[in-house]
Amino acid sequence: MALFGLFGKDKKEKLDKGLEKTRTNVFDKLNRIVFAKSKVDSEVLDELEEVLIASDVGVETTIRIIDRIEERVKSNKYVGTDELNELLRDTIASLLEENITEKYDEGEILAKHKPYVIMVVGVNGVGKTTTIGKLANKYKAAGKKVIIGAADTFRAAAIDQLQIWADRVGVQMVRQNMGSDPASVAFDTVQAAIKAEADVVIIDTAGRLHNKVNLMNELTKIKRVMQKLIETAPHEVMLIIDGSTGQNAYEQAKQFTKATDVTSLTVTKLDGTAKGGVVIGVSDQFKIPVKYIGIGEGIDDLQVFNRREFVDSLFKKE
Repeated sequence: MALFGLFGKDKKEKLDKGLEKTRTNVFDKLNRIVFAKSKVDSEVLDELEEVLIASDVGVETTIRIIDRIEERVKSNKYVGTDELNELLRDTIASLLEENITEKYDEGEILAKHKPYVIMVVGVNGVGKTTTIGKLANKYKAAGKKVIIGAADTFRAAAIDQLQIWADRVGVQMVRQNMGSDPASVAFDTVQAAIKAEADVVIIDTAGRLHNKVNLMNELTKIKRVMQKLIETAPHEVMLIIDGSTGQNAYEQAKQFTKATDVTSLTVTKLDGTAKGGVVIGVSDQFKIPVKYIGIGEGIDDLQVFNRREFVDSLFKKE
């Protein structure tokens, strides 16, 4: 059974609301495409390609989607424009399903690793600190003991902001002074978690991309130091990307996947943006599962990413 329960009605309503701008953007353009058209033909597909790219689905993923729709159109001989929305929904949903490499059971994973160590990476400003706070809250609400490590020691504000979240959620945070060795903070955090018999450790890291070599060295060192205490740590490397930045999110994913072994993605700030298509693109292009999406400022507005529900909300007719 999944640790965070079923995808309830209230969560679905928040998801629908959060994707409203993206949905409106896509539907307005789709309606213009099919206006005065009865059949999905090459002209419709060309225009659909432009719509998907403009919605930040990404060029490679868009081409894959169009190719599949084209095959369906060829095999069915006649596909009406009234069927386009359903066809698009099914094609994208199946594409996202294919990117699931294995069934993931949160409860089972946590039972296997105690403490379960998550290293969080991402550039400054993507909502990393907020996501860590919300994630800690999720685990605590599920009855797990959580400890946070403030290993982004290059900004005093990062440490202080994380402390505010730790206090708000009611979890322990391990910190050192600004400028301290990030690996030392990570080591102390894991050590404290072992002593306290904590279930989950969440390690924040610095969000700098200006020198990829330094970033790679720093993340490698943090991993190596944690492995002195737990050989398999970190069990998850979560990359946080800002969905509202569109194509820039792809570049962030590209740089961080080169710097370290990213195992999961969290896409933030999807509410209030028309660039929600980025979730489809990054999941497909990097073959890394999107684990959470952020669709609001509230402490409970970090949702487990449900592929079917996401596609349903994205193409839901008002």
